Amino acid sequence: MLGFDPEAAVVAYLATMSPEAQARAIAYTREGEWLLLFGWLATLIIAFVIVRTNVLVRIRERVEQGRDRPTLATYLVALAFTGMAFVLTLPWAAFAQWNRHRNYGLSNQTLLEWLAEQAIIGALAMIVLPIFLVLLYRLIWTFRRTWWLWAAPLVAAFMIIGMVISPLYVEPLFNTYKPAPPGPMRDAIVALAEKTGTPHDKIYIYDGSRQSNAYTANVSGLFGSARVALSDTMFKKGADLAEVMAVVGHEMGHYRRDHILWATAIYSIGAALGFLLAAWLFPLFRGLLFAGRVGGIEDPAGLPVLWAVAATLGLLATPINNSISRVMEADADRYSLTWAREPDGMAEALIKTAEYRAPSPARWEEIVFYSHPSVESRIRTAMRWKAANMPPAVAAPPPAAPAPAPAEPAPEPPVLIERELETPGYLPPEPPAKTTDPSQAAETTEPPAKE
Repeated sequence: MLGFDPEAAVVAYLATMSPEAQARAIAYTREGEWLLLFGWLATLIIAFVIVRTNVLVRIRERVEQGRDRPTLATYLVALAFTGMAFVLTLPWAAFAQWNRHRNYGLSNQTLLEWLAEQAIIGALAMIVLPIFLVLLYRLIWTFRRTWWLWAAPLVAAFMIIGMVISPLYVEPLFNTYKPAPPGPMRDAIVALAEKTGTPHDKIYIYDGSRQSNAYTANVSGLFGSARVALSDTMFKKGADLAEVMAVVGHEMGHYRRDHILWATAIYSIGAALGFLLAAWLFPLFRGLLFAGRVGGIEDPAGLPVLWAVAATLGLLATPINNSISRVMEADADRYSLTWAREPDGMAEALIKTAEYRAPSPARWEEIVFYSHPSVESRIRTAMRWKAANMPPAVAAPPPAAPAPAPAEPAPEPPVLIERELETPGYLPPEPPAKTTDPSQAAETTEPPAKE
């Protein structure tokens, strides 16, 4: 695009954040990075406390006294471990999550409301985790040398089941989801969904402001339960139609590019490698935690030891996990730019997410700690795409001054500022319809590159 400088546009968008807002975002981000380390230390301390109580050992010995009942013993030990771990980690979680978000103005949730939600999470964990652990230990007992390999499909199965049922039964426990109301926004979303082959009957707005003031949206579910959900915070922060289309296009990209299935496959393989390393490291951590009454990794009373190993491996794998996520997020951005064609809408939306994500980190910091490309990097991608793909007639100059503080939150249903979509009349080539069978799904672009 002649006369359009992408780098100048990036600078102009970043300049819409006040110095105070940038300083607050940087402080929030740096604090979160340190909390990864302190969270790991808290896990080790809590695992040590559980080991030293010998509660799990006593449960196992009591159940198996004179009888061979390993499955029942494992279930009861896993149930006790889940409850103890939940209760003991609650103070740390209150400090690192609820208190931190309140301090940075990212949540208005009271402590009582937060505790009520944590109680639901704890109850769900008490139901699901013991079942998973019973099956895992059955694999350990049956396949002594290769159990870690068989654990991969077990992890994949639980991930898939969880993703299918989460939008239907779990997420409604925390928020109210309503279909996007009739109007220009819904009409534009339906048109975009029809172009991309995405189901348009599952576009929801939910009351995300109950938990957080963060500008956010997500795609969740799998197969027939998949849906795109926009937090009401987007509209309370003044999202216009261009922003909504850019964000929805991004979430549709996750769906059309099968990122959930890719992530399931990759993390299941990673889990298998993690279990293999856990088998090697278990004796070392058993000694570090003074778990003398715990047997080998096949002993369910060693769950705190296994938890400590998993926390350590998870911390070390942070750059890998984040890099995988960044590849998929960047791919979803490209998808949105190609189909929604709203580079400025994307940039405006991204600036609003910078309040909880420092926009311009060092490259090493982005690689290690960021699950999404940095805001600066994503805006640069959008502006370069704009320069390469948008005709000059529809180019709009980027903002040059900080945006004023938003007025009172808009009432629901949200009233959007309808803005003419860029390049009127442009329709990309029609993609094949999305099928519910991933084996039959056809993609319009290559699968996400691997870093």
